[in-house]
Order: sequence, then structure tokens, then C-alpha cells
Amino acid sequence: MMIGLPRLGLSRRTRTSIALGTTALAASLVLTACGGSSSADSGNGKLKVVASFYPMEYLAQQIGKEHVAVTDLTAAGVEPHDLELTAKQVGTVQKADAIIYLKGLQPTVDQAVAQSSSKHKIDATTAGPLVDHHLDEGADDAGADGHKHEGPAGDPHIWLDPTRYAAIARIVGDEFAKADPGHAEDYRKNTDELVTGLTALDQEFRTGLKDTKSKTFVTSHAAFGYLADRYGLTQVAINGVDPESEPTPARLAAVQKAAKDNGVTTVFFETLVSPKLADTVAKDLGLKTAVLDPLEGVKDPTKDDYLTVMKQNLANLEAALGSPAPAPAAAEATTGAATDAATPAPAN
Repeated sequence: MMIGLPRLGLSRRTRTSIALGTTALAASLVLTACGGSSSADSGNGKLKVVASFYPMEYLAQQIGKEHVAVTDLTAAGVEPHDLELTAKQVGTVQKADAIIYLKGLQPTVDQAVAQSSSKHKIDATTAGPLVDHHLDEGADDAGADGHKHEGPAGDPHIWLDPTRYAAIARIVGDEFAKADPGHAEDYRKNTDELVTGLTALDQEFRTGLKDTKSKTFVTSHAAFGYLADRYGLTQVAINGVDPESEPTPARLAAVQKAAKDNGVTTVFFETLVSPKLADTVAKDLGLKTAVLDPLEGVKDPTKDDYLTVMKQNLANLEAALGSPAPAPAAAEATTGAATDAATPAPAN
């Protein structure tokens, strides 16, 4: 990523609007000609569910299990912010029984959902208000680098707080029960199991991050604001919530100062974008690098899922923030003073 250089060409909003317009036209032609098809189109008697990207797909699979046929619009290992729907995908959205998405994150998905006649459109942002964790890239709709901020008014990364994610799960479970009343009891049972797992994960984070030496971490992308808020940490991000924002020299200087002032040992980068910027900042400061995965996608869902990746994130945070400082020092000093007081002074 180039720092301080202007971007050339069309913005993502312009590109996606053009792409969706073309895609929607093509989709209508395809559907008119042959009815369209996708992995969820036939459903085989199951509830046909479309999920916009991995965190939504995970909820659908865990809550629906054998009663649903789920199509994820964002392929494994693909950065969801860059999604541009194909004609086939638009057709799949239009024919879905239920759709799970996060409004504002993926403009092409939002527009396809708006065009769908599905009665069960589940917007994850309705589980709770979004919080603004943007850096300068959101100021007055334009960052200090001159690029207009795009995307949700608040930080969309709500799934990285297990408690908020559990609230979304409840909404999904209720909507599945309405869409498929015959299996409502199974959906409720599966939802309860998932929420129990997320509650346990929340407790692991609370315990693991309660007494660390440092409470400040540096990351390449400001995706961890909700996680930091939940567990009493401070996120120092090189880039903002908007993945297309670029750090200004002033931002880089602020990151370096915060890292030095707070004894930061590690600069975190994520799995779906280049680590070059994080590597450069870490090298300049003499720090290590490690992965903090925002779970916008999982490269290999057969090996990892939401819970396993979140637990690895916790382990990486614990290692970077340090074990609790030993407490016995003060007690030993008190004991020593008491012993000295009890020892008679030598005679003159």
C-alpha cells in the first residue's frame, strides 16, 4: 500500500454501482430466460438462506443446520468489502427464503436485498446501535488523505464482540422459526446452543485479558473497536475502519508515539490483506508482528471456524499484552519491614 499518494480511478462506490447496475440487468435476462440457479436455488426442501459474508454464514449454518441450504455470497478467503455480485448471485438473492446481511458493509448486497421479495431479510445491525470507531477517514465524510469515507456510519465489525454476536444469533433464530415454523423448535434449540458457546467465549476473553501488563494494542485495520470496548482495551489502528483509507504521516506518528508510550511489543496484521504496512511500522519501531484476524472471511472453513479463530485471537492478544505483573513484591516489602521492626536494635 502506498502512503500519502492519491488513489487513481473510480471509487469503490462508483465501481460497485456500475457493476451492480450491469449485474442486475444481466440477472433479469438470465432469470427470464432460464429461471436462474445456485446452490440454494433448489433447496431440496430446505430453507433457502443467503448470507452476505462469513460471520453471517456461520450463524446460518449453526442455527439452521440440516434444515437449511446456505449460499455465502463472499467466497472463502475473499475480502468482503470488495464484493461485486455476479448475475447468478443477484438471482440467488432474489429467490432466497431468508437473507442475512450487515447493512452498509457491502453496497452491492444492500441493493440486491432491496430488490428481493423475500419476507425474511435479517439485517445484523438491528441487534444494537453501531458505534463510531472511525479515525480521520470519517471526518466530514472525507479523511485527511482526501478520500471520501464510504460504508456504514458506524463501525460494522460487531461480530468481533461475542456478546453482540450472540444478540444477532437470537434475531436469526427467531426469523428462521418464522420462515420455517415446522422446524421452529430445532432453530430455538440450536440458537440456545450457539449462544451458550458465545457466552463461554466471552468469559474466556474476560478472564484472559483482565490483568494483562498492557491494555494497548496496535493493529493495521481499525476492526477491533467493539472487542476493545468490551474487554477494557485500547485499539491503536494504522488504518481506519474503512479498508480503503490510508494513514497520513500524522497518523503514523501518532501510532509510533502510542506504541512507545504504552510499551507495545507487537503490531498486528490481518489475514486477507497485505501485511507490508504492518511490517514496515513494526520494523521502524523494532517490534514483532502477529495475526489478529477480523474474521471477515475464513480461508479454509474446513479447518477453522468463528470459535477457533477467536480463541487464536485471544491467545495472540494475551501473548502481545503480557502476563499480569507479579503482585507479591509489595507483600514481601511489608513482611521485610515487619521483620526489621521485630528485631531488637543492637546495644551501643
